Amino acid sequence: VQLQASGGGLVQDGGSLRLSCAASGRTFSNYVVGWFRQPPGLEREFVAVISRSGGSTYYTESVKGRFTIARDNVKNTVYLQMNSLKPEDTAVYYCAAKDGQFNWFHYDYDYWGQGTLVTVSS
Repeated sequence: VQLQASGGGLVQDGGSLRLSCAASGRTFSNYVVGWFRQPPGLEREFVAVISRSGGSTYYTESVKGRFTIARDNVKNTVYLQMNSLKPEDTAVYYCAAKDGQFNWFHYDYDYWGQGTLVTVSS
């Protein structure tokens, strides 16, 4: 499956952005999809994950209550709605897909998009 992330940009502290991850190539609903991010100079970290049906989600603690992951299996797209953004959310955001178990371990994800940069100014 091929993934294309989009929607990043520059936003002020407290603002909102919606990221999209468009998939092509295989049956999208067969895959668990996660969002990960890599802040400048730091390692890649988990942000959110959604199950194949969309019925289960999980978030890293720092984004709970601010970010929402959702999917539309008809449009083959996963979204990450980001509200109340903070400067520490600044990072390149990646979407990734995997088959198998629902988890959030980046090394378990086989397919990655190219990343989209989110910059939150203070």
